[in-house]
Amino acid sequence: MSTGWGPVDTTPTRLVMLRHGRTPLSVERRFAGRGDIPLTDEGREQAEAAARRLASWPVDAVVSSPLVRARDTAAHSAKALGLEVEIDEGFVETDFGEWEGLTFAEARELAPDLVGRWLDEPELAPPGGESFAAAARRVVAARDALVERHRGRTVLVVSHVTPIKVVLQQALLAPMAALHRMHLDTACLNVVDVYSDGPMVVRSLNDTAHLAR
Repeated sequence: MSTGWGPVDTTPTRLVMLRHGRTPLSVERRFAGRGDIPLTDEGREQAEAAARRLASWPVDAVVSSPLVRARDTAAHSAKALGLEVEIDEGFVETDFGEWEGLTFAEARELAPDLVGRWLDEPELAPPGGESFAAAARRVVAARDALVERHRGRTVLVVSHVTPIKVVLQQALLAPMAALHRMHLDTACLNVVDVYSDGPMVVRSLNDTAHLAR
């Protein structure tokens, strides 16, 4: 992959990555992986706010994780943009296994050594779950396939914390540990340009200008 400052003669594929709106588990800061939990009333308001902002953006396609919290968030933007929602399993959230629904403190109380190792070892998965390294490989494959399908276009991808962080981490050429050094609010926007000759450029991260304060 090129990392130089030479001229780029291609139009990038722009990934506008929107985290889903607030859910009951995000309010309580609990592990929310494959559980199909709905948006809260505030989460739906956040989705509507994101849709109003995105309505004037030049978006060509809308892609969503299959989970209901992402699909419902995507539906608002798709309606505002006059587009259909394409479901992509590759952008589903990490499977947190037996830690699903627990707070970090609760998981650490149950398995302090394992939680500590999990933070340091990307290949280590929660019991019955998916490691960050495995999730990253899945997301990278989904990203590459998406770029191939929509080359040179702007695509809204409605997803979750881990997949969005992976795309940002990869664009920045950062280590996997960088996943633990990013904060993404619910319904935040993140924009990454992917050039066909290799480089990726982060244009924005955790943009919440559309949300009420």
